[in-house]
Amino acid sequence: MSKNRLTHLFQENQGNLLNVYFTAGFPNLNDTVTILEELQAAGADLVEIGMPFSDPLADGPTIQASNQVALENGMSVKTLFQQLEGIREKVSLPIILMGYLNPVLQFGFEAFCEAAAKVGVDGFILPDMPLVEYEEEYKLILEKYGLSLIFLITPQTSEDRIRKIDALTDSFIYMVSSASTTGSQVQTSEAQQAYFSRVKALGLRSPLLIGFGISDKVSFEMACQTAHGAIIGSAFIKALQQPSEVKENVRTFLKSIKQTQDAGLKT
Repeated sequence: MSKNRLTHLFQENQGNLLNVYFTAGFPNLNDTVTILEELQAAGADLVEIGMPFSDPLADGPTIQASNQVALENGMSVKTLFQQLEGIREKVSLPIILMGYLNPVLQFGFEAFCEAAAKVGVDGFILPDMPLVEYEEEYKLILEKYGLSLIFLITPQTSEDRIRKIDALTDSFIYMVSSASTTGSQVQTSEAQQAYFSRVKALGLRSPLLIGFGISDKVSFEMACQTAHGAIIGSAFIKALQQPSEVKENVRTFLKSIKQTQDAGLKT
């Protein structure tokens, strides 16, 4: 089953995992595979590919703008699946597709799962997927194709819901660092530390990756002290817009995150 790439990753690595998000079709329509290959070469542990959507509610201005550019470039779910054909001959990293339910349902949920599994995708992040609908309508379909669904928790998520998500999780839980949109800086406030401590005290069985506001090696290392790793999105999107060619931008950004980690954090 394809989700073994995700479960294997967390079994083999107890911490300091770097998940990098980028928007499919950005900065150019055909950059998707190049970015995937370069992320693997530069030391990312898993990758989250954003499926462009006209109204990405959870995303801040940087990722919203990249969505708009990608859509203007002609990116679609169908095009993304075409680009990912044969990717497993080149890239072994776990690959997650992040997006919203509307385009998935338009594609057809089972058809979407089948196409994703066929090209070697390991799971999805669908922030607007209701937990009840997942259990009643979609869980068995995802399991049929060996795909994981990753749920988000926030400082506002109740203990009951967190425990429910933990029970339904077969890969990792996406721990949103604050009640903001992507791209907002992580603030080490008392409220945030209380949130991290509260979740830690629950003794969840599922690994946690922290997202929203992780932008450099300092915030990455800070997140790794609380969780199994972190997700970087907006800062990477900005890096892809630098004047150098895409390959060089990927390498330079990953090096800036990984330097200290490789020197001392990973054992």
